[in-house]
Amino acid sequence: MSDLDQINEKILRELSSDGRISNLELAERVGLSPSACLRRVQELERRGIIKGYRAVLDRSQLGAGFVAYVAVGLSDHSKQRQEAFERSISRSPEVRECHNITGTIEYLLRVECADLATYKIFHTDVLGALTGVNAITSYVVMGSPKDERA
Repeated sequence: MSDLDQINEKILRELSSDGRISNLELAERVGLSPSACLRRVQELERRGIIKGYRAVLDRSQLGAGFVAYVAVGLSDHSKQRQEAFERSISRSPEVRECHNITGTIEYLLRVECADLATYKIFHTDVLGALTGVNAITSYVVMGSPKDERA
């Protein structure tokens, strides 16, 4: 990203805010002709700076109104144990994000379920059943005043 100019940065801000914006509107907002704007967007895509476009879903409308961040510690810090954990957790639809982090635990998960009862089942039957998991700490989300994930 070292060679992004101010116009490319504006393009990225606008697309981050509204990925469905028309090229005509985007060009107007960043001060370019539509053809020049399209060339820049295509170049940002080609370089992998823009990885894709997606719909932002209201998960609570889809029955997943309970959100928790879950810190997971492993008893064995080997590559093999981490890969096994990652394979297992990737099959769990409740886990929307899985991050390998530094600190006193190995993973931070974003878990979305219908409700507390459903989360308890996930906590006990999925996380609690995984070999090598020796610590689980749940942080229940009460609100999200700022959330820029897309």
